[in-house]
Amino acid sequence: MLTNFVNRVHFKYWRGDLFGGLTAAIVALPMALAFGVTSGAGATAGLYCVVFLGFFAALFGGTPTLISNPTGPMTVVITAVITRLTSEYPEQGLYMAFTVVMLAGCFQILFGLLRLGKYITLMPYTVISGFMSGIGLIMILLQIGPLLGHSSKGGVLGAVYNLPEWIQTLNPTALILGLFTLGVIYFTPQKIRRIVPPQLLALVLGTILSMVFFADAGLTRIGTIPTGLPQFVPPTFTLPALKTMLVDAAMLGMLGCIDSLLTSVIADSITRTQHDSDKELIGQGIGNLLSGLFGGLPGAGATMGTVVNIQAGGRTCLSGMIHAVILLMVMLWAAPLTEPIPNAVLAGILIKVGIDIIDWNFLKRAHVLSLRAAFIMYGVMLLTVFVDLIVAVGVGVFIANMLTIKRLADLQSEDVKAITHADDQTPLTPEEKELFRQAKGQLLLLHLGGPMSFGSAWAISQRQAIMSDYKVLILDVSSVPLLGVTAALAIESLIQEAQKHRLAIFLVNGAAQKATKVQQRLQRFRILDRLPADHVVSDRRQALEKAIQFLQQTEEQPTIVTGSYE
Repeated sequence: MLTNFVNRVHFKYWRGDLFGGLTAAIVALPMALAFGVTSGAGATAGLYCVVFLGFFAALFGGTPTLISNPTGPMTVVITAVITRLTSEYPEQGLYMAFTVVMLAGCFQILFGLLRLGKYITLMPYTVISGFMSGIGLIMILLQIGPLLGHSSKGGVLGAVYNLPEWIQTLNPTALILGLFTLGVIYFTPQKIRRIVPPQLLALVLGTILSMVFFADAGLTRIGTIPTGLPQFVPPTFTLPALKTMLVDAAMLGMLGCIDSLLTSVIADSITRTQHDSDKELIGQGIGNLLSGLFGGLPGAGATMGTVVNIQAGGRTCLSGMIHAVILLMVMLWAAPLTEPIPNAVLAGILIKVGIDIIDWNFLKRAHVLSLRAAFIMYGVMLLTVFVDLIVAVGVGVFIANMLTIKRLADLQSEDVKAITHADDQTPLTPEEKELFRQAKGQLLLLHLGGPMSFGSAWAISQRQAIMSDYKVLILDVSSVPLLGVTAALAIESLIQEAQKHRLAIFLVNGAAQKATKVQQRLQRFRILDRLPADHVVSDRRQALEKAIQFLQQTEEQPTIVTGSYE
């Protein structure tokens, strides 16, 4: 039974997995340190995330080549959580933040067990783009303080408010090191990039430069990193804060799902494989749960590490597990080497991360593609930066869905056609057109096509205004594959109005094997009970023939009451 959840570890591609895991670990080291420091939980929290999430997400996940690490979006969210909780609960706040990470992992496991993987990424791209670009801007703004030699406090608004003071009192050495780091990352030749990641090269060179030439420049450094195995962090919470913690955890878990599954899609496109979304969510959840239990940051599938792993030869989950073990070895025996790393160097690395997160491609084209899309994207981005991440996503999804519903309603309304006379534009066969002409303008044919949801109800109701001019109504639903509740009620109201005007009503219900669901919906609403059995037919020509017979009978016997079915 356990083998259904745990990936089978084999050594068929051990050489490629070894090089892939080693390369991914080299890429992950500077990022983990940087994310740990900027979150406020410490550099070790970033390393713990790589160790626990990286290992167990690979062991239990559904994407063999996925490398899981702390990521920019997840770090931005947990940074805000840590800042708020430590300010409200100085002694317990950090432990409560780790509990939020645990809860986020539990939510991800739940999403996977409920098989929601295929629905997680069904979010409008405009919302995802605006949200991710907002995350990138937050990452950049939070690193301005360390880049100028100051500690970044007060979040985004604090960074904007304190920027003039930081500029006036900047540490020139910190700024030089930060810009040097960015320069190394951007301008490292491609030949060198193939050998060593530019982030790691910038980290090493920036640290050496600070120790040789700027040892007494008053730089803020990472400092002592505890060695040894991580300590267990028990779940910690207070009842007043529990509701907010659950909301933060749900947001963090959802963001991690989106981040991971988008990276899984990228891995699939490179390796020509197909990942298991639900299993991946369970693996990510287990990894984040254990990361929080041992004082680690939350994380997700990391695009950079995953691509590097595949390019270096990684093919199975063994590569992700190896990359986590290598980082564990660094923590146990090489932690002193990371102590002198300046925060300004880490700030330069994270500014590059923030720049990469921003969706520049869509930002440049959004206003050309659609003004509505640009409005949603920029709105979500600004709300993400200056208000709240949850509010930004909620508002963005609501507006995007409302606009989509409006467009679908307009399209469905076009499929509600009122045919009052036969001409070349009507969707009728020549025989049906001839029958229509015999009605001499006394027949109204209402043809419904395509799925009919609440978006089409208004268009159906609008046709009631013209029924008083006719003696017969043919309602054709033979081309409707799906009939929503609101549309069914609109049809019921239409029939009731036609009966008030004493119209004869014929319903074209289509072939039985094609109209079963629609017929069941009509029957549940007792709409078919309102019509004589012989007035419910299977095709439009039969309805027209019966309508002509009815009109001829009423001409011969004008005293007959035509619309009473009671």
